[in-house]
Amino acid sequence: MLSKSQVFTLGLQHVLAMYAGAVVVPILIGSSLKFSSSQMTYLIAADLFTCGIATLLQVIGNRFIGIKLPVVLGATFTAVSPIIAIGKTTNIGTIFGSIIIAGIAVFLLAPLFGMVLKLFPTVVTGSVVTIIGLTLIPVAMGNAAGGQGSPSFGAPHNLILALGTLLIILVMNRYLRGFLRAISILMGLILGTLAGALLGIVKFSPVLKASWFNIVHPFYFGQPHFNLIAIITMIIVGIVSMVESTGVYFALSQIVEKPIGQKDIVKGLRAEGIAIVLGGIFNTFPYTTFSQNVGLVSLTRVKTRNVIVAAGGILVALGLLPKVAALTTVIPDAVLGGAMIAMFGMVVAYGANILSQVNFNDNNNLLVVACSIGVGLGSATMPQMFAHLPNMLQMLLQNGIVTGSVTAVALNLFLNGWGATEAASEGTADPETHNRSSSVTAGV
Repeated sequence: MLSKSQVFTLGLQHVLAMYAGAVVVPILIGSSLKFSSSQMTYLIAADLFTCGIATLLQVIGNRFIGIKLPVVLGATFTAVSPIIAIGKTTNIGTIFGSIIIAGIAVFLLAPLFGMVLKLFPTVVTGSVVTIIGLTLIPVAMGNAAGGQGSPSFGAPHNLILALGTLLIILVMNRYLRGFLRAISILMGLILGTLAGALLGIVKFSPVLKASWFNIVHPFYFGQPHFNLIAIITMIIVGIVSMVESTGVYFALSQIVEKPIGQKDIVKGLRAEGIAIVLGGIFNTFPYTTFSQNVGLVSLTRVKTRNVIVAAGGILVALGLLPKVAALTTVIPDAVLGGAMIAMFGMVVAYGANILSQVNFNDNNNLLVVACSIGVGLGSATMPQMFAHLPNMLQMLLQNGIVTGSVTAVALNLFLNGWGATEAASEGTADPETHNRSSSVTAGV
């Protein structure tokens, strides 16, 4: 049984693991749309606040909403380009009006989307989980080198910081047990940041400039406006997030050894729809389940939802206290990268473990795995190959999780037939049968 202080510490670890991904979306959008410094301050604070509310909705839940798995929600990077395009061609109110309608659409589409469960037998689920991890590895390596676009990208001090952070995590996992091993990522981040401070690459100016308190309120940027093209664009972003989140749900169900069914998927996506609506109301962004935290759950082996409730509470507090939130921005990219290598690698390992349940004497299964991982990883690492396609197609095809997932489902249907998916979906009804069959929750 974890104490309150341990729950808080583990929750903070989750926040630090996802923080960079959470704030990069408002930073990119705000800078592209030429927001003032006060507007940027509000945007980041509101984003963190809504991340916390969205996470709490998902992890606490009730009989109608919430996947009730240890998931953390953050602003989806898929929405960055569409939002910037909408903002430059229309106005800020149109951005948030389209986000609100997209959230309503996700909520209403959730029951239909829940039917895809039967399309995810073990060979598909294992492929999707593996793709999630593999597509995140380049992000980890980019951070380990100092962050894409950084003048010091690849500098020796960045590589040393990343390696040192990774070694701290590995040593703690090798020699420590219990709570101390569970906070290995947090300790790696703290010690790595201290080392960065000694090297003079930690900048505290954002902390000094940030205000102490911020009140998040609806429609900060004015009333929402509604434009059909903008709405359709944001609905497509929402559908992409639904596919990505479904894959994350399956990954987490494996890690925490909790089988999920169609009703669970529907409740999770409904909560995501509500989170997107809140994003529009508080003038932030569409929200989705963060893959970053899947690896952290598997690495720490702490599967309790109380930790994520604490993480949600911390995010809400950070949204109200910008100066405290700014403290988390001083972590060097290289330190984050070192921690990400371990976390994202664990997602790949779980995907491989799921695939170990697959009958690879069947050449069709080999083709499903080979082609889906190839397409997913390829489109994630070479997004420029779609540069000449229409913007909406680019948005879909440049997301490796989406392309890999769709490829896995389509190839499984083509090569193994609908009957295989029907048998898999029936296997999820009963936990015991479920564990013996090649269903979406093959034992970890």
